[in-house]
Amino acid sequence: MWLLILEALGALALLVLFVWWTMFSGRKRGERKDGDRDER
Repeated sequence: MWLLILEALGALALLVLFVWWTMFSGRKRGERKDGDRDER
């Protein structure tokens, strides 16, 4: 039972890490500022 819980927590941690990495990997200091938007 503990093995299943640990495996589920590990998968959740990997998912959170992957989402965080893809959100902030291209930005120098995290969130972009309002002036950084592409206005067409």
